[in-house]
Amino acid sequence: MLYQVSRASKYYGADAVFEDVNFEIRGTEKIAVVGRNGCGKTTFLRCMCGEEKFDGGSISMQNGTTIGYLAQKVLEHDDWTVEEELMTIYEPVFALEKEMNRLEELMKEDVSEKTLMQYSRIQEQFEAKGGYQWETEMRTVFTRFGFGPEDLQKKIGEFSGGQKTRIAFVRLLLSKPDVLLLDEPTNHLDLDAIEWLEGYIRNYPKAAVIVSHDRMFLDRVSDCVYHMEFGKMKRYAGNYTSFVTQRENDLERQQSAYMRQQKDIERLQALIEKFRYKKNKAAFAQSKIKYLDRMEKITLDKTDEKTFHAKFTPRLKGGERVLEVENLQIGYDHVLSEISMKLRRGGRIGVIGPNGTGKSTFVKTLMGIVPALGGSFLFGHQIETGYFDQQLAQFSSGKTVLEELWDENPELDRTEIRSVLGQFLFSADDVFKTVDVLSGGEKVRLSLAKLLLKHSNFLILDEPTNHLDIPGKEALEEALKGFAGSILFVSHDRYFIQQLADGLLILEDGKASFFEGTYQEYTEKKQAENTPLMQEKPKTVQEKKNASPLSPESRRRLIASLEKKITAKEEELEAMRALRFEPEYYQDYQKMNALDEDIDDIHNELAHLMDEWEALNSDE
Repeated sequence: MLYQVSRASKYYGADAVFEDVNFEIRGTEKIAVVGRNGCGKTTFLRCMCGEEKFDGGSISMQNGTTIGYLAQKVLEHDDWTVEEELMTIYEPVFALEKEMNRLEELMKEDVSEKTLMQYSRIQEQFEAKGGYQWETEMRTVFTRFGFGPEDLQKKIGEFSGGQKTRIAFVRLLLSKPDVLLLDEPTNHLDLDAIEWLEGYIRNYPKAAVIVSHDRMFLDRVSDCVYHMEFGKMKRYAGNYTSFVTQRENDLERQQSAYMRQQKDIERLQALIEKFRYKKNKAAFAQSKIKYLDRMEKITLDKTDEKTFHAKFTPRLKGGERVLEVENLQIGYDHVLSEISMKLRRGGRIGVIGPNGTGKSTFVKTLMGIVPALGGSFLFGHQIETGYFDQQLAQFSSGKTVLEELWDENPELDRTEIRSVLGQFLFSADDVFKTVDVLSGGEKVRLSLAKLLLKHSNFLILDEPTNHLDIPGKEALEEALKGFAGSILFVSHDRYFIQQLADGLLILEDGKASFFEGTYQEYTEKKQAENTPLMQEKPKTVQEKKNASPLSPESRRRLIASLEKKITAKEEELEAMRALRFEPEYYQDYQKMNALDEDIDDIHNELAHLMDEWEALNSDE
């Protein structure tokens, strides 16, 4: 067992965040921790990494286990360049390389077995720590987080707070702790970066514990799920989709068993009442009383099924032509993208693309918040727009929730306003909270309540799922699926996009393209067109050699190392192929598809290794 917590508890004052929790990490598991906002997931991670302490329970872990967590302040040297900061991670590698160079010089005169053995041991450590690939790895991870190679030479103090957080994330990944703790790792990443991160975490050679509301991310990386609810945690094997199914089945079985037991109890109690005062049946009645006392009563797990329920209804049907955009140039001081598109009534268009391409700027331009730099757009006849802005949704106000909604809709009476607020989970005294004290998720729900009362027939939404937990996202999906009007939305949540969009506007490299179909169909098309792999192809040995010439001894070492790797990969490939004939795989299409993907990955790795081996040998 790599890490284990037994009967852990955490309290804030007299309030329990969680109690009597058991949690364990086995080997290189990728574990998802899920639950509603505020249930204690982040607190649990902070206790694991030592930023906070468990108030009760015991911790056991293997000696030397390192735990990495993205702390609030991890970059302390604003006057350092990013490269200087990241290279501190590789100091043990540089020390090993220095020792190898010393031993190489020594071996020119001393070829004793002791020296050779020492050299071999150091070389293995150097290779295990990525000594030949550290620079490629550092640049790959850094650029995948939306930075350019030139940013490595900038001082850390030149970056914004959000960029510093991403640099800290890069540093955490490159440090490769034994247990990687990730709290909402996909926040503020674009789709390409999220997909790359999926591959990185899935292939991470150590353990990871992930708190996230990104359902597709959890589906693709997690081996097991811990569900946190009402201060308790329960482990489920499999990914997020598997967890949802298992939990529903558990609750159904528990409900059925509870109902059966309740009927049995009622039957026994009726028998006891019928016979307890009859002389010849008193002993029978007493035996049933004792049986009831000994019976282990089934209790129903507390579940929080609470979610908002809303029905967005347009006041007018509106024209067939909802929006026509022609050569619209968007941006501030320069053009980010030029867009042409048409949206017809009932369409649901998702706007996607890398950060910085103008997705939010596009919807702000449509709403008149940002002026167009060129081109035109036109809304159709009787089209009424309703706008959700991810930033405006985090507004502050000294008004109560009730006043905030009522002031914008004075034509409604108090009962009508409270009814709408109730739909969005503001009930009883919640309506008298001031807006300033609301959580991010509560502010989003209040903004959606405002949007609902506009009765628009064209919804323009900019990142509407930000700050919502998974039940909140699912509730919004259901509400929008039932909407009779048209929708244009920006989102990084691929599951949300897949559930809602029937067309995609893709912004990248200053251009806009339109794809008619779902997000899944779009990704399948990209794969069919042989798009680049999620992880960048490592530099070839020739490229490495040009950057830093290898000595003859280093080249021989690298060739021998590559030959070992090629042999191991070939054996792994044969073992994987043999699994195709196992019932466990050929009777389960999902496992077979996953196996085929793994086989393809090994083919690619072999090809890269052979390229490197050939490049090295061609120069000998």
